[in-house]
Amino acid sequence: MLQMSDSQFPSGAFSHSFGIETYISNGTVHDSSSFQNVLELFLMNQLVYTDGLACRFAYEWLESGKLDQLWELDQSLYALQMARETREGNRRIGDRLVKVVSTLYPSPVFEKYLDELKKKNVYGHGALVFAIVSHHLGIDVETAVSCYGFATTSSLVQNAVRGVPLGQTDGQRILVEIQPLLTRSVERIMSLDESDFGIGSPGLEIAQMQHETINVRLFMS
Repeated sequence: MLQMSDSQFPSGAFSHSFGIETYISNGTVHDSSSFQNVLELFLMNQLVYTDGLACRFAYEWLESGKLDQLWELDQSLYALQMARETREGNRRIGDRLVKVVSTLYPSPVFEKYLDELKKKNVYGHGALVFAIVSHHLGIDVETAVSCYGFATTSSLVQNAVRGVPLGQTDGQRILVEIQPLLTRSVERIMSLDESDFGIGSPGLEIAQMQHETINVRLFMS
């Protein structure tokens, strides 16, 4: 899990800001403090109610052998992403992760996932990959969700280091200071039910939509 949570893991996440570059472009994010505010917004909305919750559901359905629900969850994750670049960004990351992780930790579920991807029945999402590999390795669900949350956070921080730009020390300080929020986010995820899935943040979704129209871009989303 340390290997997969490393921001250098070849998932392609380094190419995506998921709307944060829009905030950099319009001046909302201009230093470490303003970036941390937006990062907290992202984690308490996108992570808690969509991606992180999906990771938990995927793990629990694997425990119950409900693979059909796993594929439906993949389709729901794709449909919930209103911004085109965000949909495509998560699809690319998910597709890449499935291929890399299934080579490192082969399992029948990954074989099935790859088959469903080839048939275009699913799109691929990193949250499901973390759940599948964690379940396969016997890692508990809360640790799986925690690692997925940290991997997401670490990637966004490293992208902000390049995009704002921030100093490397500032980036590492944010990763330390965000830990209590990450812990609370995971606790929240573990307490939710299916009726909570997909709650979003309109401001963040609008920023994700606006990204494709900004003049200068370092990131694909």
